[in-house]
Amino acid sequence: MDQQMQRFRQEVHNFAQSEIAPRAAKIDQDNRFPPGLWHSLGAVGLHGITIPEKYGGRGLDYLHHAIAMEEISRASGSIGLSYIAHSNICLDNLFLVGNAEQHEKYVPGLCRGDLVGALALSEPEAGSDILGSMSASAERDGEHWVVNGTKTWITNGYDADVLIVYLRTADRSLGSESITAFLVERDTPGFVAHEPMDKLGMRGSNTSTLEFNDCRIPHSNVLGEVGGGARLMMQCLDTERILLAAGPVGIMQAALDLVLPQIHSRQQFGKSIGQFELIQAKLADIYASLQAARAYVYDVAARYDGSRAMRKDAAACLMFAANAAMPAMVDTIQMLGGRGYLNESAAGRLLRDAKVYQIGGGTDEIRHIVIGRELFAESRPEQEQIPIARMA
Repeated sequence: MDQQMQRFRQEVHNFAQSEIAPRAAKIDQDNRFPPGLWHSLGAVGLHGITIPEKYGGRGLDYLHHAIAMEEISRASGSIGLSYIAHSNICLDNLFLVGNAEQHEKYVPGLCRGDLVGALALSEPEAGSDILGSMSASAERDGEHWVVNGTKTWITNGYDADVLIVYLRTADRSLGSESITAFLVERDTPGFVAHEPMDKLGMRGSNTSTLEFNDCRIPHSNVLGEVGGGARLMMQCLDTERILLAAGPVGIMQAALDLVLPQIHSRQQFGKSIGQFELIQAKLADIYASLQAARAYVYDVAARYDGSRAMRKDAAACLMFAANAAMPAMVDTIQMLGGRGYLNESAAGRLLRDAKVYQIGGGTDEIRHIVIGRELFAESRPEQEQIPIARMA
């Protein structure tokens, strides 16, 4: 990592440890995202890391964005999740696909934190099979689309001023061509964002159900092309997964930050517990998992920046980091003993926050299928090459 990138990491670290970490426990307890934090993140240029400077961004790459996600998640997993839902899953994707008018209208405000962004895809009965099961729909009515249906599990859904919403705009028989992405503003009549859900973890990353009741969206708010939503979704999943993977990396680092001082101060049998080899073995496992996950995430992000990333590696780095984080969190609690089992300890929050990464961004099971299918297709003899079904 060059000096410029090291300075960037230190910049984000300093901000996250001063502005986020001291509030992490209260954010978890209250299950609310501090509203002023959106502007604070914007003021130090963390929202628009991959956005050109002319729109208020930093003009940097996805590796820088992964580093920012890691350091923010190190301070608070829930703030990291909301941050990436805004800065990448909404803002970056809007910029990549939106037209000039949409850029001017939304991107500067999202970069500053004046506007909060979200993406709405999942539905009560449509998760992994979103293309086949999506029921929320939009019907063309002149220069507007009339939207009806429900979206759920939407990160930032309660806070968002602008959302990318995927809707069915044609009969299912058209397959992927039946889905279109729209930009929806919070104050649009017929749109309702319900109160945040009471989740196990990632508390404070406000997750909501959204309802659309004859909600009229201007045709000018179509993002990309009509019928192009599925292609957009698949295109955007790669960067989403790469950057989400930096979340469990940050949480694993937070676990080491928590446990290392305490294995010196906690005494048993006349010496610090850190002197026991069984404790040292657990530390070694966490450290190795952290370093392997971090290296993989950074490598995939750098390859994506060089236009060399592949779908299987975006899925695999998230799968690996998420699955490394869970046993690391369990061992962290074990090393802290009874103190680690108390809610006043950060260890339980880290465990609860880490779990979502085995579910979000495509479940762990779906990632296995994506990786396996990609490997199978790539390894076929050339004369036997056939298209394979794409799965999110």
